[in-house]
Order: sequence, then structure tokens, then C-alpha cells
Amino acid sequence: MTTASLNTKTLTVKKANGIAEVHLHVNKTNSYDLEYYQDLNAAIDDIRFDNDIKVAILMSDVPKFFSVGADINFLKSAEPRFKTQFCLFCNETLDKIARSPQIWIACLEGHTVGGGLEMALACDLRFMGDQAGQIGLPEVSLGVLAGTGGTQRLARQVGHSKALDLNITGETVSPQEAKDINLVDRVFPQEETREKTLEYARKIVNSATYATSNIKLSIMNGKEMPLNVAIRYEGELQNLLFRSQDAQEGLSAFIDKRQPEFKGV
Repeated sequence: MTTASLNTKTLTVKKANGIAEVHLHVNKTNSYDLEYYQDLNAAIDDIRFDNDIKVAILMSDVPKFFSVGADINFLKSAEPRFKTQFCLFCNETLDKIARSPQIWIACLEGHTVGGGLEMALACDLRFMGDQAGQIGLPEVSLGVLAGTGGTQRLARQVGHSKALDLNITGETVSPQEAKDINLVDRVFPQEETREKTLEYARKIVNSATYATSNIKLSIMNGKEMPLNVAIRYEGELQNLLFRSQDAQEGLSAFIDKRQPEFKGV
């Protein structure tokens, strides 16, 4: 059964079978202001505290657009101090995705630029349709930088020199080019993008989700640590998993030559 746990003017959260779908419908291009990010913040909190949800998918209900980022008129009319606090709030909201136990996937079926790409970069994985349009960070054309993680997350995703190139030129790239530089993880035939993303999500839900959550924590937190510290952190998480019911079930199923029945604990 699918249920809507949150339904606002800017987004709707639908939950079913361990998967939360966050549907964006801000306006015709999903250009956002503070109200949207307040709604997104609430949606992330709702999902983080739901133990039944293993995967969250960020997607758009707007044809041809995932999101073009912040509403330029909204930013133009705001005072500098407000804009600074707005960017800080956006960053704090997106950082919750990285700290969430769920796997977050950005399903990109339309143009993904500016703050739209920054939202996608905050997710764990990015899947894009082959005819979805352009993806990139054009903020330099406005005389500013991509200030909600665009310079930092992009550099960690595609490498520092490529991130510099994309940021200082403001150039956008096609879905296949994005995959070639590791900006997106998978490119699907356009009409199959959403179903392929859901198919991937269902595989995660049916896997050892307690291990999956700890794999995410190990990678996301470990990349900010020196290697020797990260290895020890990895070992601590592995020790937790060795004590889990899922690990006992996985080992037993392997020996018994059967499919494991994981419980997520």
C-alpha cells in the first residue's frame, strides 16, 4: 500500500514497501525558495526516523525539469545576510541526506542545473535519462559560485580539475557526458528511467539493509578521514555487523546453499 506521509505545495512524500519517493512539484521548472527547502528539510527528517524506509528517491513530477535551482527573483530581492543564511540552511538540509541511514537516489528525468544539481550531488547515487537534457553548474554566469555544495561535492565526485573546469566555465553537459566523468552513476533509456530506478531501489530493500546502511556510513564518513583512521572506523562498523542477526543469517544461508532472509537487524 502506498501512503503519502507529507504533502505540501512544493513536494509530496509517498511511501511503499520500504521505499520513499520524494516528488518535487514546486513550479514549472522546480525553481525554489526558502519554503521549498523547509519542506525538503521536513521530508528528510520524516524519512530518517522511519525504520521501515530503506531507500529514498528524489524525483520530479515536472516535465523536462528535475530542478533549475534557486528562484533568481527570490535571490535578487533578498538581503545579503538573508541569502547567506539561506545557503547555510540549504547546506545543513542536504548534509542530512549524507548522514541518513537510508540510501538516497536522485532520479533525473529532466534538466538538472545549479541548485538542482547540488541536490542531486547530495544524494548517494544519481541515475539519469538519456534524453533528460543538460546538467551542470552555471552560477558563474550570475557572478557567484555554486554555494550549496556545488564546488565541494562536485570536486569530490569528478575530481578537482574537472570540477574547476565545470564551475569556472558554467558549461553544462549531456547525460552520457555526465556518466563519462562520473557525475551520474547510470544512464537509462529516457522512458525507463523511473522504473529502472525503482527496480534498483527494490533490490536494495530486499538485500541486507543493515549492512547497506553501514556501508554507506563507512564510505561517506570515511572519505573525510585519514586512511589509517578510516580503516579503523571501517573495522568498528564491521564488528557491529558481525554481531547482527543478518550476518548470522547470511553466513548460514551461504553454508546451506539457500537465499538469505534478512531482517535488517
